[in-house]
Amino acid sequence: MPDRLADTDAPQAPLAPPLHDLRILAVEQFAAGPWCTMQLADLGADVIKLEDPHVGGDVGRYVPPYQEGQHSLYFESFNRNKRSIALDLHNPATRPVLMDLARSVDVIFSNLRGDQPERLGLRFSQLESVNPKLVCCSLSGFGTTGPRAAEGGYDHSIQGMAGWQSLTGEAGGPPVKSGLSLVDFSAGYAAAIAIISAAWRARRDGRGGDIDLSLFETALAELSYLATWVASRDYQPIRQTQSAHQSLVPLQNFETADGWIVVACPKESLWVRLCEALGRPELADDRRFHSFPARLANRETLLEILYAAFRSRSTSDWLTTLGDAGVPCSPIQDVAHAIREPQLVARRGLPEYAHPILGVVKQPASPFVISEFEPPLRRAPFLGEHTTEVLRDLLGYEDEQITSLKNAGIFGSNLSHHQEHAS
Repeated sequence: MPDRLADTDAPQAPLAPPLHDLRILAVEQFAAGPWCTMQLADLGADVIKLEDPHVGGDVGRYVPPYQEGQHSLYFESFNRNKRSIALDLHNPATRPVLMDLARSVDVIFSNLRGDQPERLGLRFSQLESVNPKLVCCSLSGFGTTGPRAAEGGYDHSIQGMAGWQSLTGEAGGPPVKSGLSLVDFSAGYAAAIAIISAAWRARRDGRGGDIDLSLFETALAELSYLATWVASRDYQPIRQTQSAHQSLVPLQNFETADGWIVVACPKESLWVRLCEALGRPELADDRRFHSFPARLANRETLLEILYAAFRSRSTSDWLTTLGDAGVPCSPIQDVAHAIREPQLVARRGLPEYAHPILGVVKQPASPFVISEFEPPLRRAPFLGEHTTEVLRDLLGYEDEQITSLKNAGIFGSNLSHHQEHAS
């Protein structure tokens, strides 16, 4: 057996980006799909974004308020580190190009209505003849089967349908959507995990296949323990005052003399520390509050005590006191303060780049911190910016062939227009 430690002192070759040898063709738009592939691009994958030139490409390009022509800060937030090609998949002349692309990539990803992958020829059964290792991933509102397969699904509506809004907001108030598009983001992360897993299996076993994911089922899966309680014990979850946890007390927001803080005691030891920090050590031994079940049964009584205590001092005082006591706590900040949080500044900050149309663009950094790897930071592509590059360098097309395809209208009305700012 070779000695794996024998060469530990030898110079080590630089490591390649984690996904540098993964190539993805992404037929995507708006948020969930682009969010998925941006995570993979951040990890080094070559993501080729296929946009329909006849509708102006990804609709995310036109989302206000910071939008100019085919460029927007919204689009930048979901599409960094990608390449863009402009192809009309509804044009029959595009089919041979799609087959050549399928032969040259590891994954074809789409986030369209569930009935669209089959219609556009993006399923494994339609492409395996040219690439038996191909992974075909569909992320749709409701999946590719079932009575809602042909319906569109959006984060806002899915949060309502999947029960999320019934859990969010103040007790006795109206249902509320999360302030973020968490279904889109969650589904994007789920799709990224599925893609990496299926691509690994395809390389290991020599056969690809389909992935069928939906926003709705992702949202239902993330109901997690609440869905388990409801399905198994007919539990009736209700909205709690001040964003409280359904069963762990105290774990919620508290109003201070001048603002709000979050206090979390999901362990008995933390509850004891909180009682000490409050100057009320006797509460930890009070039979009404000495355990998780006891505090849940006497939630309202305990909260009245805690509300009065926290309102007696300022946010900064409580953060210092609780922090010194080892009680998990945090201020409730707006976005402007959150992105200037010293913890963020110390680690990753807000990297920026110059955009030829939008000027300076600052974004939250990729969350991936991996040894010997720095995530790239390239602006989002212009519509069709890399069409000729991909056809020439990846597919080996000659100029005459590209001109013929252009005349057939598969790139839209004017290929050069899509690339006018590329240089």
